[in-house]
Amino acid sequence: MIAYLSGKLIHQSAFLKKDNFVVIEAGGVGYKVFILDRILNGLTLGQNLTVHIYTQVAETVLDLYGFATREELDFFELLLTISGIGPRSAMDILRKAKINDLVQAVETGNFQVLSKVSGIGPKTAEKIVIGLKDKLAGGYTSDNSAWDRGFGDALEALISLGYSAVDARDALSQVKATDAGDKIKEALKLLGQK
Repeated sequence: MIAYLSGKLIHQSAFLKKDNFVVIEAGGVGYKVFILDRILNGLTLGQNLTVHIYTQVAETVLDLYGFATREELDFFELLLTISGIGPRSAMDILRKAKINDLVQAVETGNFQVLSKVSGIGPKTAEKIVIGLKDKLAGGYTSDNSAWDRGFGDALEALISLGYSAVDARDALSQVKATDAGDKIKEALKLLGQK
């Protein structure tokens, strides 16, 4: 199995949100690696790139999934232990939610907040919370400062003002305020710059 790849970025593609990939040349071979958009953003062709790899081997599939940190890869592999969640679904979950949000939801058993904050559907959020409850014991801890109660209220307010959930979430993830009202003000300034 491939544990990590380090090489030159020779191609990047983002045709579909769910199929972001890069081609990394290592040892004269080009490896197609599916990655999260947060890694894809800011990459330039020709730069050196190192990613931690999960290799999916099936009858007709040999896919590589790359992650910036070992923690992301470990959490991805935890998500795969949940019945009904495969590599593509796990990538989509990590694309939508921060690991701290997922851990906090599991610790509190509050899948509704996870669904609201991340955009993950309620059924999937509940499946994650139930599926990871025993598996996270002692392995991960959430950073309570990352789990902000005002986030959900601010998100709802921005959506009611006509902003898309994706744009609202992106803007709110950049603000530093802790109060919901201040979060909304800062997010509106960011959204006004687009």
